[in-house]
Amino acid sequence: MQFSESWLRSLVNPSLSSEELSHLLTMAGLEVEEMKPVAAAFDSVVVGQVLTKEKHPDADRLNVLTVDVGQAVPLSIVCGAGNVSIGMKAPCALVGAKLPGIEIKQAKVRGIASFGMMCSEKELGLAEESAGLMVLDAEATVGQSIRAHLDLDDHLITLKLTPNRCDCLSLNGIAREVAALTGTAMASLPAITFNEAGTQAKKIKITAASACPRYNGRVISGVNAQAQTPAWMVKRLERCGLHSISALVDVTNYVLLELGQPLHAFDLSKLNGDIEVRFARAGEKLKLLNEQMVDLQDDMLVIADANAPVALAGVMGGADSAVGDATTDIFLESAFFAPSVIAGKSRRLGFSSDAAYRYERGVDFSAAGYALARATQLILDICGGQAGAVTAVQGELPVRHPVKLRASRVLRVLGIALPTDQIAQILLRLGMSFVQQGEAFLVTPPSYRFDIEIEEDLIEEIARVYGYENIQPAPIQARMSILPRKESQRPLAKLMHAMAARDYQETINYAFVDAAWERDLCGNSSPITLKNPIASQMSVMRSSLLGGLIESLRTNLARKQMRVRLFEVGGCFSKVGNVYLQQERLAGIAYGGAQSEQWGVPAHHVDFYDVKGDVEALFSPLSLSFKAVMHTASHPGKSAKILLDGKEIGWIGELHPQLQQQYDLPNPPVWFEVDVSALTSTSLPKVSAISRVPLVRRDIAVLADESVLVSTLLSAMYEVKAPYVKDIELFDLYRGKGVEQGKKSLAFRVLLQDTQKTLAESDIESSTQLLVLALEKNGVKLRS
Repeated sequence: MQFSESWLRSLVNPSLSSEELSHLLTMAGLEVEEMKPVAAAFDSVVVGQVLTKEKHPDADRLNVLTVDVGQAVPLSIVCGAGNVSIGMKAPCALVGAKLPGIEIKQAKVRGIASFGMMCSEKELGLAEESAGLMVLDAEATVGQSIRAHLDLDDHLITLKLTPNRCDCLSLNGIAREVAALTGTAMASLPAITFNEAGTQAKKIKITAASACPRYNGRVISGVNAQAQTPAWMVKRLERCGLHSISALVDVTNYVLLELGQPLHAFDLSKLNGDIEVRFARAGEKLKLLNEQMVDLQDDMLVIADANAPVALAGVMGGADSAVGDATTDIFLESAFFAPSVIAGKSRRLGFSSDAAYRYERGVDFSAAGYALARATQLILDICGGQAGAVTAVQGELPVRHPVKLRASRVLRVLGIALPTDQIAQILLRLGMSFVQQGEAFLVTPPSYRFDIEIEEDLIEEIARVYGYENIQPAPIQARMSILPRKESQRPLAKLMHAMAARDYQETINYAFVDAAWERDLCGNSSPITLKNPIASQMSVMRSSLLGGLIESLRTNLARKQMRVRLFEVGGCFSKVGNVYLQQERLAGIAYGGAQSEQWGVPAHHVDFYDVKGDVEALFSPLSLSFKAVMHTASHPGKSAKILLDGKEIGWIGELHPQLQQQYDLPNPPVWFEVDVSALTSTSLPKVSAISRVPLVRRDIAVLADESVLVSTLLSAMYEVKAPYVKDIELFDLYRGKGVEQGKKSLAFRVLLQDTQKTLAESDIESSTQLLVLALEKNGVKLRS
């Protein structure tokens, strides 16, 4: 909303500069989007009156004027304006005046000295073009500064209001806000002094009572529609961005800007019968003031006479009932329409109006009566006539429910302790009535504040008036303690550091993935689909982290990174019946060399066992087992489930050759994926004495079928829990000469120890025999 600062200061005039006033409004939530002067900077220009006019002896188009500028001696000025005349008053720039782009000096024009310059609006920077001198009104004081006479030191202020502050869509509303913020007294509303005449009243019927809770109107007869709008009103309208149209229309626009209440004037002679406020009927049309023909819809509220709609309520009047130069009698309307009924109607029709802009946000339902009286007073003062009695119909108006405000809550939200007396004073300045109950206030918002509904709304008002800049920052004080962490739980950060220590780099991918990834990599033909995906290739929720890792791998390969090791920790999603599940997983992928290129280690591509070692290191000191099982995404012979205590916790494998070709990978990467819950649980360390006796080693060599898994044999030996056995490891695998076809030779190292004594041969033999028996039960034979 644009308005004139001088108009605002006529209502409330705090001891603030223009810049300080602008800053105050912005900090109070009424953002000043722009502030600019109404005129360019110039000085030494006064009101001059032409006393004499004579033709220039050496120029046909020039005149020599004698101009009274309020000094002892009139000035002689050469002027070429075509509209100059004796007795007229116009701006006169004195010698030394600095106008936009020009400085006035004493000069000779065709041999005659000129001691100033008579000015047009263009020369003062008030207009882009002008046809002659700027003609001032006859009441202008000769010698007065033109800036003072025309109020050119004024500023145009544009507010960027939020939708909840519709109460500030008027000069009276803004003045009320400034008065509350500064404590400055506000001027009283103009007095109403006219008397009602016996003019016949118009009957009003409200069919849509909930849409129009209040409708006031009166007939004003005998008006002069061709009366001239006063210059002060035209100036204020223009500085608020409105053009003067006619006196009757200008008055309704002026009251709209002054009080925020839209009004409309109908030509009484063009109305047939009584006024009815109702919703439009099927097939009705209305030609609006903007010449637009509208097909009315049944949710559009209209003002109608006995024949047809004459105005679109709260939006715009009809062209057929508009006032004109021949109008002598008018029906003046001032109403309150429900915001929900007006909202969106003008946008639906492709235009906007000042009335709709205010009604759809909410106007003060108590202001309709005074606004009608104010507009009536102005019309009578400017256009003459007689005002009839007001016809008013009122239904159920909005209710302002009391809101409880606690001083303790103010302290908690704002962080400042305000005395209850200060809170009460702020509420009074805001025009709110309240009942105080100790440290609590039961506050009833005024009729023009639609936005006060909860306690936090009132606290915001307290903060605005108190001043956000007066709320000093305070150091945060909180009682903090370190949360306990069980030793049996490993923090996720520690696992991520462990991955980084194994030369993996973390990546973060979207949980939204391509449905093709789920089908190809997970064998998931029914993934969880998104109702409104952000992109076609991100239409489902992932059930595995593998797809994102492969895509990140391809991105790195495209940038010539030949050795890539990535990991990700994130949620994976599945659906069991009607229940959606989310599981945190950690996945990794390795591609390229097992080691960075160097001279000390032979180069070889990372393989299944390299990544298996990374997984085992990640779970250390827990003991994992691996079971060869095919996975959709893995090579048939290089795929395994990862087991912890016999429970499946993840997968490991080399990418399937078909997928390697599909994703255009020169070499096959190796990947793994495990449940985070299995990683975060670990066994507690147990204290034991350090043995003073040495370890005893025994080797067990067996022949086994190729189908027998080493992990099966190790598990079998550990399960017998042979005494004194500390560790069992495979240290040799042999196939070839001396071993028949389909067999393999395995050699296990067994370490035995007792912390209290040196083991006797009998102790060693008995423990070793238990292990041999466990092996034989699994179909293997001791080598001779």
